[in-house]
Order: sequence, then C-alpha cells, then structure tokens
Amino acid sequence: MKNHSVQGKEWVIKTFDKNSAEHISKEYNLDFLTSKLLAIRNINSENIKNFLDPKIKNFLPNPLRFKDMDKGLNVVAKHLRKKSKICIFGDYDVDGATSSGIMSKYLGHLSIDHFVFIPDRQIDGYGPSVETFENIIKKDVNLIIALDCGTTSFDAIDFAMSKNVDVVVIDHHKSQEILPSANAVINPNRIDENGDHYYLCAAGVLFVFLVGLNKYLRENNFFSETGFAEPNLLDLLDLVMMGTVCDVVPLIDLNRAFVFQGLKVASQRNNLGLKTLVDYSKIKKRLSTYEVGYVLGPKINAGGRIGKSELGYNLLTTKNAETAYLISSELESLNLKRKDIERKIVDEAIELAEKRNDEPIIFLNKNDWHEGLIGIVASRLKDHFNKPCFIISQKGDDCKGSARSIVGFDVGLAITKCKQLDLIIKGGGHPMAGGFNLKEDKLISFKEELIKSFLKSKESKENNIVQIDSYLESTAINNELIEKLNYLEPYGSGNREPTFGFEDFKVSKVIETNNNHVKVVLQKGNFYIDGISFNSKNKDIGNYLMNYKKTFNVAGKIKLNEWNGRSKIELIIDDIQLIN
Repeated sequence: MKNHSVQGKEWVIKTFDKNSAEHISKEYNLDFLTSKLLAIRNINSENIKNFLDPKIKNFLPNPLRFKDMDKGLNVVAKHLRKKSKICIFGDYDVDGATSSGIMSKYLGHLSIDHFVFIPDRQIDGYGPSVETFENIIKKDVNLIIALDCGTTSFDAIDFAMSKNVDVVVIDHHKSQEILPSANAVINPNRIDENGDHYYLCAAGVLFVFLVGLNKYLRENNFFSETGFAEPNLLDLLDLVMMGTVCDVVPLIDLNRAFVFQGLKVASQRNNLGLKTLVDYSKIKKRLSTYEVGYVLGPKINAGGRIGKSELGYNLLTTKNAETAYLISSELESLNLKRKDIERKIVDEAIELAEKRNDEPIIFLNKNDWHEGLIGIVASRLKDHFNKPCFIISQKGDDCKGSARSIVGFDVGLAITKCKQLDLIIKGGGHPMAGGFNLKEDKLISFKEELIKSFLKSKESKENNIVQIDSYLESTAINNELIEKLNYLEPYGSGNREPTFGFEDFKVSKVIETNNNHVKVVLQKGNFYIDGISFNSKNKDIGNYLMNYKKTFNVAGKIKLNEWNGRSKIELIIDDIQLIN
C-alpha cells in the first residue's frame, strides 16, 4: 500500500546528476550532501564559486542595457546640477520604504533639497494619482522620482508633465503595452525589455540606476567640480537586501549577491533605525533572511498596513536614537494589532470560502475587511486552499483588492489583462502577487475573466507535491548538518531551504501553545527533537500531530532555534505521511 500524506500531497524525491555531485565534491572539497544539494539546484561546477560566495561585480549588468536608463540618468543629473527640489514618491511596503531610503540617503549626501512622499494606503491608494501629484507640485518641485510604482500611472504622470515637472519612474511591476509619458520608465519588466533581470525588486533596480548615476556624474566631472565625494553605494546594501528579501523576489544571480553582501553590511549595525528594530525585536543571533523576512519585514510593513505609511521610511533613515526607539516601539504595537485583526478576517474568509470550495479560485469581497490586511489574508487563504486567491475590501461602490497566486498562474499578467479589458480601474503585480481597484458592477465580469485566465494557464503540479531533497536518518540531525545548511544561505524564493524526509517518527509529547501553531516532541528510538507545524491548528496535519499515536514519516526543514543565548535544533514540519 502507498503511504498517505495527511494533506493529500505526493512526496517526490528531487532528482540530481550523481556524476555532477561527485565532481563538485571532488573539485571543491565538499561533503557529498552539500554537493548533492548544489547538484539538485542545477548549480554547475563553473558557477559553484559564484553561488557560495556571490559578489555583486560578477552579476552587475551595464546599467545602460535597461531601456530609458540613458534618459533617466540625463534627467536626474540635470536636476542635481541645477540643485532642483526633488520629490521621492515611494510605496508603503518594505521595498518602497527601502527604495525611498536609499534614494534619500543618496540625495542627502549631495545636499540636494528633497522630500519623500509615501501615500496612505487607505486615503491615497497605491501609486501616483493626479491629486497626490498636484499636492506635491504645489511645493515647487522640479522632479519626481517614482520608486516601486508609476509604471501604470498614466493620468498622474500626464498631469505632472503638463505642469513642466519631470518624472522618472524606477519600478519592477509588469507594464502594459503602452507606457506612461514620463521622461524615463526604468523597469526590467517593461513589455519591451529582454527579461534578463525580471527578478529584481525596486530597491535592486534603483541600485543599478545609482551605479549608472555615479558613473555618469563622475565622467561629467560632477564630483570634482562640486567637491562632493562619490556616494559609497555598498553602504546602502543593507536596505537593498531588506527590499529584496521582503518583496519575496527570487534570490538568484544579482539578487543573491545583494542579499549575501547586504546581510554582511547589516551585521555592521551602521543603520541606526535597523539596528534599533533588531534590538527591540530581541534578535540576538546574526541576521538571516528568516529574521529579515518574518520578523523585521512584517513590522515595517505594519506601518503601511494599519498605521502611518511613512513609519518604515522614517525608521530606516533617522539619525536620532530616541526617534528610532519610538518608531520601533510603535511598529511593534501596530504589528500586534495587525495580527489580531488579521486572525479575525482570516477565520471569516475561510468560512466563506469553504461554502464555495467547488470554484477554481478563491474570490471574496466584503464591506468591513481592512484593506491594509487583504494581501496577508489572500496569502493565508492561498496556502490553506492551495488556490489563487483574490480578497476584496469594499466601501460602497469602490472595491480594492489583493491577489496571491500558486505556481504556474501569473496573477500579475492576469490582472494587467483585465485592466486592458477595462474591467478594473487600475492594477498590476508580479507572477505571484498583485493588487487592483474596480467598481462593484464589474466584480462578476472580473471574476469570470480571472477564472478563464486561470483555467487556460498551465497550473504547476508543484502545488500538490512535497519535493524532498534527501531522506536522512535521525542521527544526521546535528550541528554538523546545520553548518552544511548555513553554507548554502541565503535562502528564499529561488533558493528554498532543503526539505528532508525522515521515517518512523512518532509524537512523544504535545506542547501547549498560545498561537495557531502546533508544537510537539518527536521521537525515534532514543532520539528526540522538537517539531513545529506553523498555522496548523484545526487542520488535518495539526490534528494528526496532536492525536495520532502510531509512527509516521515527516517531511520538513531543519533549523537552529537561537533564543536568549540558547540554541536548539528544531524540525519545521511541512507534512506527515501515514505509513500504509
């Protein structure tokens, strides 16, 4: 009989080229497990060094390869020469906050008069609007630099250009066939780009732009004539790293180098706001992508979701220790409040979705759902039902929504198509996430078009599969294994932590928790290890862990839990398999 996954998923062992693994092991003096994990990731022998020690210079493209880069450099340099007043228009998520912080620090270094505007999610909505640009232009601005937004802001940019205000867009969201009338739209996901750097977030695109700007200014004698030292862009890599990790873009090539080197810069603790938030969060260990993505990122995002949109940017750019502490404290409180509101909406949304479980996508709208949290709710429901999810907050006739997708369905492309069909007022996104605005009378047509797009897509079988890198004996779970796994960091989208299979475990003890997680002590013979299954209470996997008395197989990830000076190896449980 076939073993049975309690989540109905098929367990598949990842394939790899054994000869390649043996060659890597011999060539780089690596143990076989590490070599096997590299071979599974299709890292060939020539690229091993770049993977294990990624340097930005080895991946950085010539900035002029991007469309409109030359125009953008020329416009920004012109305004730096003229000492124009500049507005940085950012987004309210971590990528937007870090991008705005990077640009502000750069302009501040050159003593350029500038200010940052982060729109209020509920009042202003996403991206530039005619109203927000009108208010900005009243402040005698000569140039607006739109970061992490602007690619589809046609009306706002037309308005600015009509007022003789220059606009440079530096973004990464998918574009339509027609671009706005900005002086420059620098975006690796423009429809006319070659797609080589599709994976960059806005902070990453901005870094490439600033590399080009430094070179442009140097070659045109800006630094020698003004007496300013050339800004050291490497000092900004901690913010590039944060934007890259928290925007969940693939950690491949240049992104991997950004995060690898950015974590080193962050460890130097030179950014006062970031250092203070780390300390306030009681993080004692060295930063990894986990702490950035799951501890720090949600707190910075909380300001944009349910508080003040500019809090994240203010934290990352402040030079005042008291201000850094007060903002960290406020973000902590907002994040706790966010969790409480989110929990109530998720429970309600799951109950509604279960009544429509025969539909191929989750599509829910309700009047009183907090629009700052619909993205998180969509993510939770996507994971719960393993379907693309669209969650909409409605106020009268106005509907604002957020989407999260599964592998194989490009939700950003689907939303962009709906915009071209005039089903939504505005919207866009990435393959795995997006946002949109529409009127109530378009809801049914919008849903029908999304279902049509999804059914036409090639939904990946990965969504119903647990991919296992290797089966291990319980005796292999030790500090030596942790060291091997650390060698392959940073982990994230595009380089997931290895998933291991373990046979014949049973639950020795259930540990009470005050959250939605199920924590247990697993046993095999004389071997014991703490295990945790996240967000699994009242789900099949959680119920089995709390009540099943027989042995079972486990698929999961090995982590070192470091807290209050103590460290303990844990097993993060992804799935369990009942034996026969």
